[in-house]
Amino acid sequence: MHDPTPDTGLGSFAAVLAGELPGDWTSTYHPDRGGLNVHHVLTDRVWDMNDVADALAKRNVDHCAVLHRHDGTRLFVAEQPGRGEGYLIAALAPDDAPEEAFHGVREPDGLAVDPDPFSAADDVMFDLLPRYYVALAQVRGNADRLALPQAEPQRIVMTWFDGSLIVNKPDRPDITWALVENGFMFDPDRDAFVLSGDDTAHQAAFARAAGARLNELGIGVVLRHPQARPALDTASVAPPTPTVAAPHRSR
Repeated sequence: MHDPTPDTGLGSFAAVLAGELPGDWTSTYHPDRGGLNVHHVLTDRVWDMNDVADALAKRNVDHCAVLHRHDGTRLFVAEQPGRGEGYLIAALAPDDAPEEAFHGVREPDGLAVDPDPFSAADDVMFDLLPRYYVALAQVRGNADRLALPQAEPQRIVMTWFDGSLIVNKPDRPDITWALVENGFMFDPDRDAFVLSGDDTAHQAAFARAAGARLNELGIGVVLRHPQARPALDTASVAPPTPTVAAPHRSR
């Protein structure tokens, strides 16, 4: 079933088109409002970066129609520029997805069709709607990921003690290798990795190199100068403190 529409070419075309598409569609005609551009709320949601977007950019829409299906799918219908040249049909982007969810998603560009709603229905079913479903699934997936709670970034604590830098034994092999390849050696008595040496400048260079490598792995580095002997049995991944000495990057 579809809503009654005035006896207008565009309104009649949209009403017949709604009846030819699979599923339960309604057709709503948005008439001319005296030349005022009051349809921008709809045209701003047109999900197109091709012919339809180009046509809408060149002229204001004074009347249009919207087809709506029970699952929220919406199609925008407008006249092509000029008279007797057919219609433009494009999907409308969902209103309930954040703008960030559309990043990297290819628009399901619309169609320019002849003024025959029966052939237009085939074009919509076999051309426009399949592209729309692919784009919508990508947007929904992005929105779901954005809604997930963001994990706190991991951080490694490097503690100066008796002229050495000490890092508690990590539980990830890639973190361990980042330490070993930059001069840290495992001390079984302390159950920790230790960067020893008599040259503090040399140690600092190794520490910076280790920090840079850890940063590439998404691991931040916290440098601590304890007033007393550190507790070496604390976890290697610690919450952030105000004494961050090296930048970190979220994963």
